[in-house]
Amino acid sequence: MHEMSIAMAVVGQVEEAARAGAASAVRRVELQVGELAGVVPDSLAFCFELACAGTVLEGAELVTRSVTASARCADCAGAWAVGMPPDLCCPVCGRATEVELLTGRELRILNVTWEDAPAADSCREPISEEA
Repeated sequence: MHEMSIAMAVVGQVEEAARAGAASAVRRVELQVGELAGVVPDSLAFCFELACAGTVLEGAELVTRSVTASARCADCAGAWAVGMPPDLCCPVCGRATEVELLTGRELRILNVTWEDAPAADSCREPISEEA
């Protein structure tokens, strides 16, 4: 199940950013997931919850934004939505010699929402200037 390795990688990257940003807790992570990325959203959500346990992300919401797959024919410049299973034969000219996948393989972190750590109370005496 590669969803667990994806979830662990996402948690690791978000943890690193949260530490650098002095976050006290991560509340929400938004991922962009292409239809051809080979990711099962329910499995990813389950694995994400497990990977977050004991981290600053514990209890964070995972939101996935699906990206429809699309392709373009280099021969005629025709573009089309690619379904499942992927049909990489151009519906305009019928060729499949030079087809470029435009979208559908994405797997990226879009946005992270976290809470900032509370500012430390200052216990120092006010600085006074002597003349």
